[in-house]
Amino acid sequence: MTTLSTLLKNKLEQCLCPPGNGVFTVNTAKERKEQLHQVLFGQATNIDNLWKDTLNKLPESANAIILGIASDCGGGILRGANWGPLFLRSTLLENYAHLNAFDLGDIRVIPHLLSDKYLNNATLANCRKALYQNDKSEYCVSPLSITEDVLHDFYAEFPNKGVFGLGGDHSVSYPLTKAYLQAKKKQGKRTGIIHFDAHTDLLIERLGIDLCFGSWCTHILEDLPAPEHLIQIGIRSSGKPKSHWENTFGVKQHWASEVKELGVEKVIENILSQLAQQNIDELYVSFDIDAIDDSYASATGTPEPDGLMPAQAIQILQAIAAKYPITGGDMMEIAPFTDSSGQGKISRDNTLKVAGEISAFLIGEISK
Repeated sequence: MTTLSTLLKNKLEQCLCPPGNGVFTVNTAKERKEQLHQVLFGQATNIDNLWKDTLNKLPESANAIILGIASDCGGGILRGANWGPLFLRSTLLENYAHLNAFDLGDIRVIPHLLSDKYLNNATLANCRKALYQNDKSEYCVSPLSITEDVLHDFYAEFPNKGVFGLGGDHSVSYPLTKAYLQAKKKQGKRTGIIHFDAHTDLLIERLGIDLCFGSWCTHILEDLPAPEHLIQIGIRSSGKPKSHWENTFGVKQHWASEVKELGVEKVIENILSQLAQQNIDELYVSFDIDAIDDSYASATGTPEPDGLMPAQAIQILQAIAAKYPITGGDMMEIAPFTDSSGQGKISRDNTLKVAGEISAFLIGEISK
């Protein structure tokens, strides 16, 4: 029987926390956390110890691993995506209980922090004391840094397992994809990133910050076999034309308008042709919920009209998955308490319904 290494187990116990606990709360959604724990653990007390016990089952677990990163510090329009993991987990458990996946828990999040590289030594020491009761600990303290550090060790020990990240603003995809791409490169795999989004996320920086929801894609290009291995789908909110992004960064894009004008079947044909030319072995799918038209997904920080229909997104994913293994993925930018539509709970429930269907499909593919 395979056992979890002491080094990784200690890191998981220190840097992660039980599912749902990654978002800091006083009273808001406290009952929802307790409901989640009741479903996952059969009770709402002594959760830390119960969760730590489940980590011992990781070596023999399913290939699909769920990891929550309840951080919206890298966002910049409307906040609230830190609640995404808690609400999306509940949706998955309620509607897709059959999923064959292991819930690793949540990254521990200090809500004010983004990446350790932005912190001075005094702040690092203070935060290590707060998180680990040891100001000289070597563990990271910011959500992006913790995620990348944990996943480097995770993939080293479990190269055949795949992580599905629950976000969080889209900056969270930076460490998720960074660790994935570097691990696959060590395995000799040629990888690609399929990125669904209304926005390109290809800024160099935003207001002086280079790792954020609008720039994370730019900073993973160096880890891809080639820039064109980043394929973006659903783009429609951009201050520059498609030619600018493709010529400047070498990426491949399929704008939402093309799906409408050419038809989804032709766009699928074009995507599969590109993947064939790139000789892809495995794929990671990063999905920003605002890729979906705002009539279906408005509980997000930057909802956009004229987007993909949910059925179109699923059709594209099914066609890709029929040809290529999807071995990693994420769902980002669900902000359940954000209501830009004026429909309140209806907006939240509709967004979670779409996100749940897409997430369940991706988790199912990763588990194969």
